[in-house]
Amino acid sequence: MDLSLSDVQKQLQEGVERFVRDKYAFDSRKKIAASERGWLPENWAQFAELGWLAIPFSEEDGGIGFGAIGTMIVMEQFGKGLVLEPFLPTVVLGGGMIAAAGTPAQKESLLAPMIEGRKQFALAWLERQSRYNLADVSLKATKEGNGWSLSGQKGVVYNAASADTIIVLARTAGSAREEKGLTLFLVDAKAKGITRRDYPTQDAQRASEITFDKVSVGADAVLGTVDGGFPVVEDAVDRAIVALCAEATGCMDAINAATLEYIKTRKQFGVAIGKFQVLQHRMVDCFTNAQEARSMTLMASLKIEDKDPIVRHKAASGAKVQIGKSGKFCGQSAVQMHGGMGVTDELSVSHYFKRLTMIDLMFGNQQHHLTRYSNLAMAA
Repeated sequence: MDLSLSDVQKQLQEGVERFVRDKYAFDSRKKIAASERGWLPENWAQFAELGWLAIPFSEEDGGIGFGAIGTMIVMEQFGKGLVLEPFLPTVVLGGGMIAAAGTPAQKESLLAPMIEGRKQFALAWLERQSRYNLADVSLKATKEGNGWSLSGQKGVVYNAASADTIIVLARTAGSAREEKGLTLFLVDAKAKGITRRDYPTQDAQRASEITFDKVSVGADAVLGTVDGGFPVVEDAVDRAIVALCAEATGCMDAINAATLEYIKTRKQFGVAIGKFQVLQHRMVDCFTNAQEARSMTLMASLKIEDKDPIVRHKAASGAKVQIGKSGKFCGQSAVQMHGGMGVTDELSVSHYFKRLTMIDLMFGNQQHHLTRYSNLAMAA
């Protein structure tokens, strides 16, 4: 099997790499992170102009049909620059769910403008008690005439402050942690009854705590089917996990390169510390971990399009386990080899380490996905 990139895919890779090199130097990123939004509208407009917002979607939905491999290529390069624009919550999660479950009218009013760079999304699923269980949802949606009323709280909602539409996972039937009885709703981010507390996360992303107090939505706000939202959000999260794995491989490449350059120039006892065999061995281990992570990510990107949901779930969890292991090893090794400077904000290494740590925690850490993979393998 030929796993090399096609000429078109290489052009995409080179284009994103050039953008990161030109727009995301370390000092430039710090200024973007400190800005009001935490990302730049001009960069988002450039994403739309270059067609990057259309990459995962089929031509029927107005996309260019590059699928998960296209997303992997973009996210890997984004990882090298620690890009802050909300590609994951808007394109992979929000756009992915609308493409999978939206009506023609919803796709026309939401997906098409998103591809053009005019709309952004956020997914509100996590609650205080949820941890990594997607089905642990207490926010309730009750019938109100022909529409619905939403009440409850959601936490760590990425990109909520900039989103035009918030996709809310609510319980419409069943008991806590039951997969049946969950419904997805498309909610205007400025709807009456929404209270939001925004904050920066440890890795310079932007998230919000949101309270929904009798927020009214129409019947046309349901994304997919009533009580049938869990498979849609589970599939979207699996795709987001694979995208995060690709971002992590870019982070690992960058942190390894920075560490290698440092040990070549940092001198101790009159010689570069890179001459010490123990550090040479550690750098080889870092390289090996990064390559293992890349291989698992490629495998998951190929399998995430499979028709069998078990295959998709196993691919996502398997890759997430390897990313958690490799990211932790590369991050900790980089900090150790840089000494005390490795944890300072003045050095890029600390920022890559923070992002790798957050990626490990997002949508389930290494142990969670190891358990999930084991359970899926036993059920197969």
